[in-house]
Amino acid sequence: MTEKSKTFGFLPLRSDWTIAAGTLSHGANGTLRIAVEAERYRIEADDLKSLLFYGRVIPIVEDRSQAPAAGVTIEGHAAMNASGKAVMLHSRAGSYIIPLVSFQRVARGEAISAPLFPLVGVTA
Repeated sequence: MTEKSKTFGFLPLRSDWTIAAGTLSHGANGTLRIAVEAERYRIEADDLKSLLFYGRVIPIVEDRSQAPAAGVTIEGHAAMNASGKAVMLHSRAGSYIIPLVSFQRVARGEAISAPLFPLVGVTA
């Protein structure tokens, strides 16, 4: 161990395996934007109400904010997990999970963004 690599009794704040795979952020007009690697998705505000208040499965659509509106392409879905304490997002890019509290804070605009964490071994 070199002098520069010593932590002086403290663990480093992050290591490579703890970095989140994606980001959930608040968009215009109450939409939520999902960024996973090079993929961009969106959840509409009306669909958010169905998920948060009634626990219904909602669609995740491709984010075409830069391209002309040629139609909506559903690329996945979002649903509450069995315990109701997290939201699972399933898309072409993979399956991710976010705590319900973080999801609600971003949906209400209290937080700008929140990390998405990959679900290993889950198929959509």
